[in-house]
Amino acid sequence: MNSPQNNVANVGNQPVPVSEFVRRIRLHLEQGIPLGWIRGEISSLTRAASGHLYFTLKDSDAQLRCTMWRNRAQLLAFQLREGMQVEVRAQATVYEPRGDLQLSVDSIRQAGMGNLFEAFMRLKARLEEEGLFDAARKRPLPRLPRCIGLVTSPQAAALHDVLTTLRRRAPGLQVVLYPTRVQGDGAAAEIAAAINVAGERRDLDHCEALIVCRGGGSLEDLWAFNEEAVVRAVHACPLPVISGVGHETDVSLCDFAADLRAATPTAAAEQISSGIATLRETLALTAQSLLRASSQQLQRAIQSVDLLDHRLLHPRTRIQASQAQLTQFALRLLHNRAAHNNRLAQDITQLASRLQRRIPDTQARQTRIQALARRMRHAHELQQQRKAQGVEQLAAAISHLDPRQTMQRGYAIVRNVDGAIVRDATTLHPDDAVSLQFCTSAAQAKITRVDRE
Repeated sequence: MNSPQNNVANVGNQPVPVSEFVRRIRLHLEQGIPLGWIRGEISSLTRAASGHLYFTLKDSDAQLRCTMWRNRAQLLAFQLREGMQVEVRAQATVYEPRGDLQLSVDSIRQAGMGNLFEAFMRLKARLEEEGLFDAARKRPLPRLPRCIGLVTSPQAAALHDVLTTLRRRAPGLQVVLYPTRVQGDGAAAEIAAAINVAGERRDLDHCEALIVCRGGGSLEDLWAFNEEAVVRAVHACPLPVISGVGHETDVSLCDFAADLRAATPTAAAEQISSGIATLRETLALTAQSLLRASSQQLQRAIQSVDLLDHRLLHPRTRIQASQAQLTQFALRLLHNRAAHNNRLAQDITQLASRLQRRIPDTQARQTRIQALARRMRHAHELQQQRKAQGVEQLAAAISHLDPRQTMQRGYAIVRNVDGAIVRDATTLHPDDAVSLQFCTSAAQAKITRVDRE
């Protein structure tokens, strides 16, 4: 198989499409120039709605288009700005649809941070090899702590965030502050010393866990928490340690050594108070349930007492009430009997009236039958007369159609030798024999002449 270099060099031997030529150039760049760090100034920065970043990396003599895809851009620990000096780790490539040379950016760091990052990675690798970050030694947090320690600066906003969160979620939780500076020269030694003091005073202060925290900042601001002394102090602390350093995107070696990493100081306070907050919610719900149950039970008891009070009567009162009830029943019985008798009498009267109306009137019916018989006879006579008149009319009409009456007036029927009636003289010829049919007789004749119009 030919290498990309040979493919690009031999392109002149045989014509290839533009797309194939650009693809060879891209492969040649990607395989010939390895992934590396490039320093320059950010310009023409565009943040697409999809989350991708597009910008130009330039210096005084040259510039390159750059693309950073969303899955990498969302891991940035700082906000890119126009004019910012940065170092990008990128791969040279070609955007084939336009044939543009560009850099596909994998990560970005601020210019001058490379040495710190390399020192961070070296120290992380060495401490990890020693087992300081071993997950097997991570200790669980106390579920319901009564007292915790807090290593941070008294002037830091992180202290206010932690105390506010604990006051809201676990107001009875005691907090012992071990003050220290959290950035600047000598801060790492002070942080380590504060962690050691918290471990040594565990029995005196009764702390059950320790929060090491500070707010967000640049890599230099947070560097004290990457110092080996702080990491070893966290590892050696007899108390479970929660590290809440910086914001969600900030990662320190203190996070790896701690028993639990929290994204922010507030999140650290929420983690340590989660059991207490859950218990408070459970107790509040239980108290509401108990109050509701006791109220319902009290209402039922009151109703039972009221019912028993109504049932608890003097015997004389019971007798009087029974007598009054019997009197009412007797009156209702008499009233119902009278009403029943009245209803029966009304029913009998109605039935008698209906029965009277049902008795047939035979005289009226006989008179009606006689009248109907007379009407029937008269209708029959009229029908016979109409039929007789119809027969006479039909006979007269038939007589008018009788050909003999016509022949009595001098007409005759002429037939040819075939017996067919001759209706037109033009169908005859001289010497043709014809028969003549008269009213009461017949005769034979011969045609001597045919007159035609």
